[in-house]
Amino acid sequence: MATPFLVSVDPTSPSNGLSLQQIAYFGRVLVKVTSLAQAEDFVRQNFRRLDVYVDATSISSTGDLVDILNAGAAKIFITLAQLTALTQEQSVPSSRLVVYTSSDSDIESFQKWVCQHIEREDAGLCTDATAVHAISVKLGLNSEAQLLYRTYSGPVTEESMKDTMKQGAVSIVPATSLVVDRDESNGKIQAASLIAARGVVDAGNGLYATTVTDERGTCLGFVWSSDESIAEALRTGTGVYQSRKRGLWYKGQSSGDVQELIRVGFDCDSDCLVFVVRQLGRGFCHLGTASCFGPYNGLARLQKTLQARKADAPAGSYTARLFNEPKLTQAKIMEEADELCRATTKEEIAFEAADLLYFALTRCVAAGVSLEDVERNLDLKSLKVKRRKGDAKGPWAEKAGLAPTAAEPKPAAPAPEKEEPKPDDSRIEMTRVITASTSAETVQEYLKRPSQKSNDAIVGLVRPIIQDVREHGDAGVLKYTHKFEKATSLTSPVLNAPFPPELMKLSPEIQEAIDVSISNIAKFHSAQKGSNDGLQMETMPGVVCSRFSRPIERVGLYIPGGTAVLPSTAMMLGVPAMVAGCKKIVLASPPRADGSITPEIVYVAHKVGAESIVLAGGAQAVAAMAYGTESVSKVDKILGPGNQFVTAAKMLVANDTSAGVSIDMPAGPSEVLVIADKSANPAFVASDLLSQAEHGVDSQVILIAVDLNEQELQAIEDEVDAQAKALPRMDIVKGSLAHSVTFVVRDIDEAMALSNDYAPEHLILQMQNAEAVVEKVENAGSVFIGQWTPESVGDYSAGVNHSLPTYGYAKQYSGVNLGSFVKHITSSNLTAEGLLRLSKTVETLAAVEGLDAHKRAVSIRVAAMKQQ
Repeated sequence: MATPFLVSVDPTSPSNGLSLQQIAYFGRVLVKVTSLAQAEDFVRQNFRRLDVYVDATSISSTGDLVDILNAGAAKIFITLAQLTALTQEQSVPSSRLVVYTSSDSDIESFQKWVCQHIEREDAGLCTDATAVHAISVKLGLNSEAQLLYRTYSGPVTEESMKDTMKQGAVSIVPATSLVVDRDESNGKIQAASLIAARGVVDAGNGLYATTVTDERGTCLGFVWSSDESIAEALRTGTGVYQSRKRGLWYKGQSSGDVQELIRVGFDCDSDCLVFVVRQLGRGFCHLGTASCFGPYNGLARLQKTLQARKADAPAGSYTARLFNEPKLTQAKIMEEADELCRATTKEEIAFEAADLLYFALTRCVAAGVSLEDVERNLDLKSLKVKRRKGDAKGPWAEKAGLAPTAAEPKPAAPAPEKEEPKPDDSRIEMTRVITASTSAETVQEYLKRPSQKSNDAIVGLVRPIIQDVREHGDAGVLKYTHKFEKATSLTSPVLNAPFPPELMKLSPEIQEAIDVSISNIAKFHSAQKGSNDGLQMETMPGVVCSRFSRPIERVGLYIPGGTAVLPSTAMMLGVPAMVAGCKKIVLASPPRADGSITPEIVYVAHKVGAESIVLAGGAQAVAAMAYGTESVSKVDKILGPGNQFVTAAKMLVANDTSAGVSIDMPAGPSEVLVIADKSANPAFVASDLLSQAEHGVDSQVILIAVDLNEQELQAIEDEVDAQAKALPRMDIVKGSLAHSVTFVVRDIDEAMALSNDYAPEHLILQMQNAEAVVEKVENAGSVFIGQWTPESVGDYSAGVNHSLPTYGYAKQYSGVNLGSFVKHITSSNLTAEGLLRLSKTVETLAAVEGLDAHKRAVSIRVAAMKQQ
């Protein structure tokens, strides 16, 4: 896992070079200390993320040198004199020692020492000589074992480090001489360039084979890297790789399943680059699993479950009790340890050990301690060179004070709160939950959406893009459009109206479909105008209050791009903006690699009277519309769906008061909830469920079956399996259905209670007398009534809007409607009589609040009336 260089730091002086967090990417650090205490402090503070090498040449006490190793230093750098003294300490392994030499005589003395102590031939040597290869040959060192280190008497250069690398030695370079940001090198050495210099490229594609592992070493997947992707990974501190089809790949940019970079290194012969990451979100694989080789198992799987339960354990559940009652956990650990000690057979020992590990890991997770922390402490213990005797302490029962009595029976092992279905490759199905025989807490657990977290890694990627566009305008937009969309031929980020007819070449069928859809959407949204205007009333004689609406003057509409063509979203946002009378409509959508935009979107932009189309996606498009550029008009409100990066960008600009822009609503994965009774057609139900499941593996679909028997449930499940296997996006559907649920309930009242609690984006009512059930709907983005109303018609052409609140926000937010594009203004109009009637009330309240100017604004007018 080692990199071809060792970064050195001086803890006593401030540094303008790499931070310790950045140094941790390379796995190890060399720190110069002057005392045992200083060494112990540094090791203690950094052992979780770094292998600490200690320059202990200033330490005179041999005992202190041993103590530094005992504290957890991976290696110590010492002089020949110190080496001679340490020879008497038989417990010190030579693999932990690196000897400084500065002359041929020193090298010969080191060689002599090695010959006299054959078992210590894995000691390291550090020299400032330039011909390190000759030294390596003379001493018979393995060039791949990294036993030879080189320091530099003068300035360190990239060329000299690469030369040292070729000779099989490790360069020691000060943190102040390295950078990870290519745009701010200022003559310093690019760390990414040094890493790439050691790699062996694949003969076929010129890229570096790369394995990605988690912190515990579990392989998550195989990818490719390039010089550029390595540099971007170090700069952003995230997982960035090279896609052979799409170019630079920022892991999680579309799914939100980003990675925090922990460490970069190589395998033993540099054939394979190794990225160690902390995976966020659902997992590494595009199917939503922890790795491309399947889900986690054993302790890693248990840890993931416990961490999720800690974040949101059902109230009253056993896990919640363990997290909230530390003494209960403590007692269970002691109980299970005792049971393990009493076990005799192989099966009993395995069973009791599993129980003990469960409660021990629960204790760790409750305290924020991970398996990685535990394993790192085990590694730290293995570094000790002085061992204690190891006698057990006093009786554990007396020490804890919570030992159960001899007569107290051992409580039964807790039943699992949620039994996950075993994967069956031959069948695609949803989990089935019978509510009548399932606790309310467990039902609530199943109702929860797949975890989708807003995290610092996403914001960290988005913020510099927004800042770049804000400062550099069009150039900033084009920079990222060239980078992400690969549309390098673009010289302007905007396509202005009137749009050329050749950019809107459509078949007659597609043009008619768009025209019909726009007409229906316009009719429905135009009908909403009457509800927004004309409110006027006299609250008391002479006091008239009114409310009137005005369109938001400038709106920006984000239309997602990528592999999908989404004219439907352009219609759903553009038509109500047109109907509302917005004076300036700006669309933004990622262009294709050749710089063009899909003709369907250009045609819709033309039909709704858009001013322009911003040829950009992601955070750069949001920033361009929020702040404006030389070519992009600034807008007052940004609407439209997008991935987590788009959502993060929208929320960042909305929270920036200098931007003066608002957004439509928070976003989450797509979802549908179908309520079906005995009259429902199983094929219709299955098709509605799958129409949302195919959006992405983070989508969720819920079926609430009202009083269906086993045969009726089986019919729906058979249809889901058969239809899913016929879909081209079957893998995505399978990933979505893995966390989707069928609830079997007694009656419609229970079904509606569950639905209102879930607050779905799309609610489909496939039942008899569906219209009568609508009055029971309290929370939903949009409702689709009866067997002939699939959700698809709402997505495209019925007239209702498909930009809807997801992830439970239907409890607080409406979907996009005409009101999304207008603001309401109130007015007051008082006669002299009206002010006189209201004056005492206003003056009294103003006096209560101590606002004399408010009071005088009324009293002065009243006095003027009385003088007339």
